[in-house]
Amino acid sequence: MVTPEQLYRWLSAAGVDFFAGVPDSLLKAFCAYVTDHAPKGRHVITSNEGGAIALAMGYHLATGRIGAVYMQNSGLGNAVNPLTSLADPAIYGVPMLLIVGWRGEPGHKDEPQHVQMGRVTRATLEAIGVPHTVLPEDPADAAAAVTAALADVQQRQAAHALVIRKGTFESYALQTKVAQPYETTREQAIERFVASLPADALVVSTTGKPSRELFEVRRGRGEPHRDFLTVGGMGHASQIALGLALECPDRPVYCLDGDGAVLMHLGGLSTIATLAPANYRHVVVNNGAHDSVGGQPTVAFEVDLCAVATACGYRSTRRVTEATELDAAFAELSAGTGPAMVEVRVKIGSRADLGRPTMTPQELKRAIRDYVTG
Repeated sequence: MVTPEQLYRWLSAAGVDFFAGVPDSLLKAFCAYVTDHAPKGRHVITSNEGGAIALAMGYHLATGRIGAVYMQNSGLGNAVNPLTSLADPAIYGVPMLLIVGWRGEPGHKDEPQHVQMGRVTRATLEAIGVPHTVLPEDPADAAAAVTAALADVQQRQAAHALVIRKGTFESYALQTKVAQPYETTREQAIERFVASLPADALVVSTTGKPSRELFEVRRGRGEPHRDFLTVGGMGHASQIALGLALECPDRPVYCLDGDGAVLMHLGGLSTIATLAPANYRHVVVNNGAHDSVGGQPTVAFEVDLCAVATACGYRSTRRVTEATELDAAFAELSAGTGPAMVEVRVKIGSRADLGRPTMTPQELKRAIRDYVTG
C-alpha cells in the first residue's frame, strides 16, 4: 500500500505544491494528509470539481507550475467542461495532475450510484483526451508511475489522471478539526423534521448520510419509505425537489439538503426563488464538513446561507442552532409560504451503526411515483 505521505512527498519533490478539489471517500486519507500538511494558501477545498480545475489553471498562469486536482470519479461530470473547453491542449494547454478516486470499479462491490460511473471512468477520460494511469499499490511502482505521469503532463502541457483504486492508500486520520460549536446531531434534526411533516408531504433528500439517516428515521417510526433519496448527483436534490414542486402545486415539497451539496450548485437557489413555487420548503442541515467522505471542512460556517437565499428571493429564511428551536422552526416552515429555508447548524458525525437504504433506487423511485400519483 501507498501512504498518503509518500504521494504528497513525491509530488512536492517534483514541484507540485498546490492542491484543490472535492474530497472523496477513496481519497480521504490523502485528502486528510493534504489538509493537515499543505502550507496556507496551497490547498483549497472547492465547492465543485470544475472550480478546482479552474483554480489549477489560475495557479499555473501565475507560477508556470503544475497543480494537483483531486476528485471522486463522479466529479468528472463537473470537470469535463473546463477540461475540454479550457485546459485542453487544443485551447490553452494547461498542465495539471488529476487524482481520481475510482468508486464502482468493475468487480468491486459498491453503492448503486457508483456502478455506471465506475464502468465508464477510464473510457470517459479517454474520450475527453486525458491519459490516465491506475496508481499501483506497490510504493516503488507507484513512485515510478507518478514520475511518468508528471513527465507526460510537462511534455504535453495538458492533464494526466492518476486513478486510485479502493485500498491503495494506508489509513490516515484528519488532525485538522472543523470547529464544532453546536450540540445537535444531524439525525436528531432529521427526526424532528420528519415528525413535523404534513401527511401529504413529498420529500427529496440529498446524497450521503442525510439520506441514510432519513431512511433510518422512517424505519424507526414504522413509516413507509416513499421519499426520493438522491443517492448520487451531489448538489442536485434541490432542483429535483423544484421539479416536483412545480408539477405538484397542491402538495408541500421539502428538500432535505446538506451544506456541501448546496455550495456545490449554489446557483440553484436563484432558480428556486425566481420560479417561486409557494409549496417549496428547503431544509439545509449544515455541519460545516464533507461528513460522508472524511470530514474535511466546507466553508458553510463562514457563509450566511440564509442571507444568500434571501438575496436570491426566498420569501423567508431562519437559522436554528439549538435543538429546542427545531419544532417551532419546522412548524413555521410548514405554515408559511415558500420558497422558504430553514438552516439547521449541527455537529459533525453520525452513529457508528448507521445503516444504508435497503431499497434499490428503482424501488425508491416507484414508491414516490406511486405516492405522487396515488
